[in-house]
Amino acid sequence: MYLSSPTRYDSMTYARCGRSGLLLPAVSLGLWHNFGGVDAYENGRAIVRRAFDRGVTHFDLANNYGPPPGSAEENFGKMLRDDLHPYRDELVISTKAGYLMWPGPYGEWGSRKYLLSSLDQSLRRIGIPYVDIFYSHRPDPETPLEETLGAVAAAVRQGKAIYAGISNYSAAQTREACRILRDLGCPCLIHQPKYSMYERWVEAELLAVLEQEGVGCIPFSPLAQGLLTDRYLHGIPEGSRASKPHGFLQSSQVTPERVAQSQRLNDIAQQRGQTLAQLALAWVLRDPRITTVLIGASSVEQLDQNLGALARRDFAQDELAAIEDILK
Repeated sequence: MYLSSPTRYDSMTYARCGRSGLLLPAVSLGLWHNFGGVDAYENGRAIVRRAFDRGVTHFDLANNYGPPPGSAEENFGKMLRDDLHPYRDELVISTKAGYLMWPGPYGEWGSRKYLLSSLDQSLRRIGIPYVDIFYSHRPDPETPLEETLGAVAAAVRQGKAIYAGISNYSAAQTREACRILRDLGCPCLIHQPKYSMYERWVEAELLAVLEQEGVGCIPFSPLAQGLLTDRYLHGIPEGSRASKPHGFLQSSQVTPERVAQSQRLNDIAQQRGQTLAQLALAWVLRDPRITTVLIGASSVEQLDQNLGALARRDFAQDELAAIEDILK
């Protein structure tokens, strides 16, 4: 029988999510990779248990996480029943809908029918009556935002979700989404954009909008699908994400230029007593508008190493300047 560590809250820090009352851990665990039907269940189970033992209370899912789609929710539901059920009220569980889940005209995007049907399926797979956060995973160019976000707000009103979130929305779409949700009496809690040293679009406009609207921010892919780790410092190793046919990091992305940048960033990390991954996570968390950073993990050891980023989150001005010079 699993019993969580009694010291699980001693070393983790928590930040308020926008202007809400919800606190989230500095690091959240995403189940996008390594928790699907093609992965070893016991390995994923060990990672989830270790994460909670270290104060990671937020577990991020989506309907299509796997592969195959839906299998990450199924596996997490089993972990919840086997291990974490007594701690349900200490957990923040999120899921999303927006990408392809089933064939036909109602299996993806942003219609009310798809979103609410998908959430019902997600709840059945996880085996819970509600999630803490339900996201619109991406805006639908063919569906009015009022319909998409009205469905998210309806899920909250129905008690199937506690908070509303959005992901992959532009700054302008985010401002409009916040207005719609506010008018519906269901304020937007959080935005999940892609953000890393190699993907910085949020800095131009989005973070300012989130600050003005009082919305939290949880970046995904802060390690650029592994490019900002020591795994690709010398090219593409066998068994890495870029070498797998079902991965989201393509071998074409591991360019000589990126490898050279990562090597120079790794030099700065070593001077700080960090790994490259720890440097990259700390760099994302340097901005107070970032509520929490979303990481994945393929092993307990990798999880522990990434959580080590929290030991050194401060940056000297010359360090930030050196990083900017590399990233130009």
